[in-house]
Amino acid sequence: MTTKTMTTQSLCALAVASVLSAPALAADLNGTSVNYGGYIKLDAMWSDFSDGSLGAQNLGRDFYIPSSTPVSATSSEDAVFDMHAKQSRFFFGTKTALDDGSSIDTKIELDFLVTPGGNERVSNSYVPRIRQAYVTYKGWLFGQAWSNFQNVGALPETLDFVGPTEGTVFNRQAMIKYTTGNWSFSMENPESTVTVNKAMVVTDDASMPDFTARYTHTADWGNFVVTALARQLTYKAGAADETESSFGISASGMVKVGSKDNVKFMLTQGSGLGRYVGLNAAHGAVYDGSKLDAIDSTSGFVAYQHFWSDQLRSTFLYSFFDADNNVDLLAYSGDPTKKIHSYSANILYSPVKKLTFGVEYKVANRETESGLDGDLDRIQLSAKYVF
Repeated sequence: MTTKTMTTQSLCALAVASVLSAPALAADLNGTSVNYGGYIKLDAMWSDFSDGSLGAQNLGRDFYIPSSTPVSATSSEDAVFDMHAKQSRFFFGTKTALDDGSSIDTKIELDFLVTPGGNERVSNSYVPRIRQAYVTYKGWLFGQAWSNFQNVGALPETLDFVGPTEGTVFNRQAMIKYTTGNWSFSMENPESTVTVNKAMVVTDDASMPDFTARYTHTADWGNFVVTALARQLTYKAGAADETESSFGISASGMVKVGSKDNVKFMLTQGSGLGRYVGLNAAHGAVYDGSKLDAIDSTSGFVAYQHFWSDQLRSTFLYSFFDADNNVDLLAYSGDPTKKIHSYSANILYSPVKKLTFGVEYKVANRETESGLDGDLDRIQLSAKYVF
């Protein structure tokens, strides 16, 4: 993502070029630069579901959500067409130089996806949502940002909002993070998703934050990242007051191929990862009436990006998620997702820098523990301008 940077002087010139109070404003902003950026993106999608349909307000109509793919015992194919610009986003940041040579940096970022309110009847108005909002100082980060358990740099270039959705760690939340050299550590906002009586319950009863650690190795050939997560799953309701430990590890990175091509990958395994993987493709644990049983899972993806020319490129992607459900607890968990996988391929054309047109084809399959499964075939067209 590119940004435009304005110095204090140019910002003042634009805002108060002929106002007598301009020198005072300049003094207030002395030593601070402002940067802004984002993109405008239009998405048009034709989606064919093999076993049912998604309602008009279902988020799975806006972008790929693995757990939302309908499954049924009988085939009932349904195709729908959607178009929206809700993924468009904007960010604003500042950088203030300090006397000791360090700086205080801030960033706030908004988009219009996954928000309540709005409709497609007349004005197509949607509520902005906060994506990131943080301040950094001498290696410390305070605020909401990408989870330290996630490697954003491993995400391949796709038209879909996430891309390898079922196979990637994906989370933004409030945290305190410290980075030193190749290492970073964080305490992050806790939250648990637990299956209770065959339904998902979102709990917020943890007595401690989620903890992560991350190591990044960068070389001429690319980079390799290892992250670890430790957290507490909780369920408190009535007489129930249960906790269970959750641990996970993820390895990801990017390997350069030739002068421009690259391979990106991720492999994640853990117990009770829940909301951290696949947009909550599986819950963190099942409550059997007396205790919590954490759900083990393995997920990952591999993507190859090839540049046909300076203006034309493609990404070929495979992504998967496997849950190791305790079949002895199906009376409590119902018919949970067992496995999900998807394939996608796209071709992106940038006639000029920052402007990209693309088409992407995705095929996905979701299977439940009982053997029910459903497919999604989606063709997506996008136009995107980065500013």
